[in-house]
Formats: sequence, C-alpha cells, structure tokens
Amino acid sequence: MSSVVDYAPFGAGLLAMTLLTVAAGRWAGTGIGWFPLWAILRASLQLTAVALLLRGILAVPWTVALFVVLMLSTASWTAAGRLDGLWHGRRTAAVGVLAGASTTLAVILALGLVDVQVRYVVAVAGIIIGNSMTAATLAGRTFLRGCRARSDEIEAWFSLGATPARAHGEIGREAARESLLPTLDQTKSTGLVTLPGAFVGALFGGASPAEAAQFQLVVLVGIALTMTVTSIVVTRLAGRSPYLLR
Repeated sequence: MSSVVDYAPFGAGLLAMTLLTVAAGRWAGTGIGWFPLWAILRASLQLTAVALLLRGILAVPWTVALFVVLMLSTASWTAAGRLDGLWHGRRTAAVGVLAGASTTLAVILALGLVDVQVRYVVAVAGIIIGNSMTAATLAGRTFLRGCRARSDEIEAWFSLGATPARAHGEIGREAARESLLPTLDQTKSTGLVTLPGAFVGALFGGASPAEAAQFQLVVLVGIALTMTVTSIVVTRLAGRSPYLLR
C-alpha cells in the first residue's frame, strides 16, 4: 500500500506534464491530438515491463542476448511501419536498423570501449538501437518527400536510360545528410548546451565525472556511426525503386 502512495504523486506529475503537452499542441493546431498521452502511457507500461525483465537479466547474464534481439525486433518493426510508402519500405527499414545497430555494437565490443558486463551492454544497446530506428525513419521519410517533390527530375533520368540508383542518387544523399544533421549538431553542443542522459545516468549510478564522460563519448560515437550506416542503407535500398513515387 505504501508503494502505491509513494508512486501516486510521481504519476500525477507525469500526467499533468503530459496533459500540458497535449493542451499546447491542440492550442497551436499541430494536429497531434492525444498522441503524446498515448505515447507516455505506452512508454510507462513498456518501462515497467523492462524493469521487471532486467531484474531477471541481471541475475542470469546469458539472457542479455535475447533481450538485445527483442529490442532489435521491436525497433525494426516500428521503423517498418513508418516507411510503408517506400518501395519495399518495411524490408528496407528492417535491414537498415539491423545493419546500423549490429555494426555499431560489434565495433564497440570488439574495440573494448565498454566493459562486457550485462548492465553496460544493455544500456549501450538500447541507446544505439533506438537511434538506429530514428535514423531509418528520418532518412526514409525524407527520401520519400524528396522523391515526391522531384518526381519530374527522376522521370527525366529514367527517360535518359539512367538506373534507379542514378535517378535517385542525389535525393538519397540529401535524405541521409538531413537525417544526420540534428544529431551531429546536438553532439557538437554536448557539455555546453546539453548534459546527455548517459552522462547523467552514469553519474547517478556512482561513476566519477571522468568515467561518465568516457561512457557518454562512446555513446555519442556509437550514435553517429549507427545513424550514418542506417541512413545510408535505407536510402540506397530505397533508391533501387524502378517506379516513380508520386
């Protein structure tokens, strides 16, 4: 009973902030409706489930592989749902997420940039996979908008006998670049404008400022690599489309 009472003010505070978000969006006419409330409710349920799962994973370390596979599968499925408009969009999103996240995690572990302990592997994997999912969505949707806006240009390339990769090449490069710029700008301002979650979380976990900074740098480099690989894979695969996306 006491735990329910302890968590009640916390839950009420989260609900109040979420309702303010909804109200601000409705007042500004953003069209997002109640989506912030749904997103927070879903996140709360998922984090509760993850917290319970992690208790078991930390006790039985070999299960971390299954948890990473679960995160990869969920991220791939989520990104796939956002790219239905692309040629083979769902497959493209899944391959992009898997390629970007798997490559980055393999490099981090191979170089020994983090200790191979369950808590560190799970933390890094969650951040890397989440950003790979974001990169797939951003790159794919930007590519789709570019194709629709420049359909005449693509059609002209096709009429000249160009391959799909050549016809979509510049649009793909622009989409990849636009998907990376916000993250790289945030990375550039880390420490001066923002204190990222990994750094703060490591401090709260008892790490020294130097250790927290090292962990955060690994995360930042990992995010840059995974988003770059993911965006390239997504735009290159999408650029193989033999059809005009109007």
